[in-house]
Amino acid sequence: MEKPKMNYLKTFLLGFGFFGVSVIWSVYNAFVPLFLDERFGLHAGFISFIMVLDNIAALVIQPPLGIFSDRMRSPIGRRLPFIVVGAPVAAGVFGLIPHAQVLPLFIFSCITLLLAMAFWRTPVVALMPDITPSEHRSPANGVINLMGGLGTVLATLIGGPLYNINPAYPFYLGGGLVTLAAILVLIFIREPKEYIASKLHLADKAEGSQMETNVLKNISNVFTQKDKSALFILLSILLWFIAWNALETFFTLYGVNHLGLSGGDSAFQISYTGLSFMLMAIPAGILARKFKRKRVISAGLWIMIATMILIYLIPGNILLTKFASLMGSGFYIISIILIVAGFGWALINVNSLPMVVDMTDDERIGTYTGLYYFFSQLAATIGPVLFGWSIQLAGNNYRLMMVIAPIFFFLAFLTMLGVKKGEAKPVSVPESEV
Repeated sequence: MEKPKMNYLKTFLLGFGFFGVSVIWSVYNAFVPLFLDERFGLHAGFISFIMVLDNIAALVIQPPLGIFSDRMRSPIGRRLPFIVVGAPVAAGVFGLIPHAQVLPLFIFSCITLLLAMAFWRTPVVALMPDITPSEHRSPANGVINLMGGLGTVLATLIGGPLYNINPAYPFYLGGGLVTLAAILVLIFIREPKEYIASKLHLADKAEGSQMETNVLKNISNVFTQKDKSALFILLSILLWFIAWNALETFFTLYGVNHLGLSGGDSAFQISYTGLSFMLMAIPAGILARKFKRKRVISAGLWIMIATMILIYLIPGNILLTKFASLMGSGFYIISIILIVAGFGWALINVNSLPMVVDMTDDERIGTYTGLYYFFSQLAATIGPVLFGWSIQLAGNNYRLMMVIAPIFFFLAFLTMLGVKKGEAKPVSVPESEV
């Protein structure tokens, strides 16, 4: 009996979908807060509210779309139709955001972007477990996140200097790259044949147990299961994403307001985290296959706790000790710490989705991917608001977020202790393939 192997080329090509998602959100999170601060003069609390409007919409949209894509049948599969519709709309509206000169139009552009991105994000991520055997899902997700890290690096490494030239240029870059990424996925990725039909329809294959289309019902099922592993991993995802999304949202403002960096240089610092994340993505998956996903995630959480505490404890003037200049921006002590943080985040993020989808069967991968995004988007809603108002109430003390973040990473470590399932499943090969 020959074990199914991982197709690295196909996985890399699929990774372009996540590459496009990462480019869009990296540019969005790095520069939209700067627009809100500099163009519209908003304070941290109000910025956080606007930055989570997209997450609130995603919270409502993405889980049902994961369920819907599980049931979709079309000539090109159950996931790809969502990319055909969502990606070009997202790319087009993204280029309009920097040209919105009045706040209502700016917010409307951001919400339109979110709706388009939410339409295809869950289905494109669910493609990875669709085409990858269980034991290879952590390494495969490493490849996917490598491509996502590449998107983050390009968005911030190139986007920072472009922003200094013209604030609209990073958005043009993002729109162009997401269009290219979607085209590559549509050309080279083919879904499993059992999910392709001659005409569009909805399918319920499981006899006697129809798939729930109610997201809240699916969440309720997770809470009422005898084994609480799914509940604990989803709570862990909620907690660590509260910390991560808040850091991602406010780091450029932290760099500008606390460290005194320029907007472009502050955004450039994020590229160091993205670069190290990208380099660690594949090793993180391989380590999980060898040492188990839970252990690797827990190690990543402790790395994140240590790096955030270090940034808080080290004085700003020492954090900005400069070693070199790169593309008009600096390489500082804080850059080194952010590189280490990227390694830690890779250990966490690469292995969390495989743990979630390996708590269910192949028919419900989209449903559980939707649950993954429900909790991560709930975190993306709570995190920036919690951190934003905390910062504002502390007199716009952006350094405070380096205290709050480790608390949530530690709480995530505690909930991970309750996770007993989610490791790679034993390989089974159908008799017809033996």
